Amino acid sequence: MLIKSSFFFSFFLTSINLFAQNNTKPSDTIHFPGENHFVNVRQLTFGGDNAEAYFSYDDQYLIFQKTNTKEGIPCDQIWIGKIPTKADEAFEPKLISSGKGRTTCAYFYPDNQHLFYASTFLGGDSCPPIPDRKKYGNKYIWPIYESFDIFKTDLNGKIVKQLTQTKGYDAEATISPKGDMMVFTSMRDGDLELYTMDLNGKHVKRITNSLGYDGGAWFSPDGAKILWRASRPKTETEIAEYKSLLSENLVAPTNMEVWMANADGSNPQQLTKLSQANWAPNFTRKGDKIIFCSNHEYKRGFPFNMYMMSLDGSNIEKISRDKGFDAFPMMSHNGNKIVFCSNRNNGGTRDTNIFIADWVE
Repeated sequence: MLIKSSFFFSFFLTSINLFAQNNTKPSDTIHFPGENHFVNVRQLTFGGDNAEAYFSYDDQYLIFQKTNTKEGIPCDQIWIGKIPTKADEAFEPKLISSGKGRTTCAYFYPDNQHLFYASTFLGGDSCPPIPDRKKYGNKYIWPIYESFDIFKTDLNGKIVKQLTQTKGYDAEATISPKGDMMVFTSMRDGDLELYTMDLNGKHVKRITNSLGYDGGAWFSPDGAKILWRASRPKTETEIAEYKSLLSENLVAPTNMEVWMANADGSNPQQLTKLSQANWAPNFTRKGDKIIFCSNHEYKRGFPFNMYMMSLDGSNIEKISRDKGFDAFPMMSHNGNKIVFCSNRNNGGTRDTNIFIADWVE
């Protein structure tokens, strides 16, 4: 949360996918003209909302979250699956989370034997309630559930350790390639800020200090930098609205930009100034470019595509072309593949699926 992104995008996807269903023709395309960095695109999932698919450190597995009411999964749960290596080999993921509460933002540990994800299950077995957008003028509203905490598990889903226990939202974590710490988003100090901690949940340190939503952070391949998405309300009206929503554990994600800083939070720099929603940033494996998701080309706020830019925010290049939704990019640790989630080839439904492709510079 992106959502890295986060679980919020399952709510976001419901809205934008409905728009797509009503305004675009069904497409059976999985590789569009102009997507020159993708080769051998393959669809791995077929149905439901599949999001935030990320590689294990050995590049053999993917971990992701899925909602599929037809399969009896009313809100996001965490799954892992071995990446097929042959054309006739199926992707057969297994459920890792308990099925209780809502989960989000899963990631592998460097040992490839453990993982973590955020979950609300300590707050109740059922999916937490979705906010009524009509109450807020039908704006896109994301809930920041106070019951979200981060848990470490083994590959069979057994919880090994609860990593966060502070009251308030804790989620959107990723681990540095150096294997020494993770970065996550928390409300523990009253605003949505970034924090780091070691892999056992100790030595927590706040690394952002500006009013606004800071989330979905990723480390550079050498662990020296972080990227994240951030809102920065400026006017009195914007600040009042942000604080009002936050007091109800809500945010409106319609104006976010991509930021970069040193891994300790020093020297923060805003990279994009595109307006609208710019999020889900990640580094290419060489660390010399950034891939992110944006709707900045479209005044109606839709569709979302993926773009690539230099580390200073220049030389923006559009790299995906679906007329619905492309997001959550991650390159494999060996740099040979990219995984992302997309509305493509969904037959005109609201489904978001996982796609993997060979990466070409």
